Amino acid sequence: MSVIVLAGTIGAGKTSLSKMIANELGSEVFYESVDNNEILPLFYEDPEKYSFLLQIYFLNKRFNSIKRALVHDNNVLDRSIYEDSLLFHLNADLGRASAQEVEVYDELLQNMMEELPFAAQKKHPDLLVHIKVSFETMLKRIEKRNRPFEQLTFDPGLYDYYKELNRRYEEWFDNYHESPKIQIDGDQFNFVEDEDAAKEVIKLVLAKLEETRK
Repeated sequence: MSVIVLAGTIGAGKTSLSKMIANELGSEVFYESVDNNEILPLFYEDPEKYSFLLQIYFLNKRFNSIKRALVHDNNVLDRSIYEDSLLFHLNADLGRASAQEVEVYDELLQNMMEELPFAAQKKHPDLLVHIKVSFETMLKRIEKRNRPFEQLTFDPGLYDYYKELNRRYEEWFDNYHESPKIQIDGDQFNFVEDEDAAKEVIKLVLAKLEETRK
């Protein structure tokens, strides 16, 4: 049984690569709840009011996805629960969450992570795949996928938020030690639009996965 989780900033290509990996392994993808998420647009309209609620919503959905994914072989999660702290603490640093909310969230996350071994006999993923993209690529991808509430035209203040988010992902990946990991350069390998790049990335991921099995 292998569980692969994807990580990366907004617009990095997590969903696209998740589908490619799952197709190669003949497995299922467990997607982050975005398109049917009624709280996400509210968060972009009023981050201070909805930041905590949104993060609890995502945390609950990801925990459920992990439990479901660990039941079957070779499943792929298009967002890692390990990123939740990065996202929420960034919002807290921007004044969008109180110290009390951060404390409650951190305790809840810790309790949920401790329950994972009992829920599925497997505490960590077999491989984390982090997609690294430049800030410029991030902005282009966000614009291209055209979710209105994510656009800079919707809120020019998102520019600084996105830039800091992208920067923090680099630090997060360097400090991630929960499982084997691999970093894919999304600028060098434009796997979203280039079939040859996609094949090369899949080859890299499968080689790393095989290495972890040894």
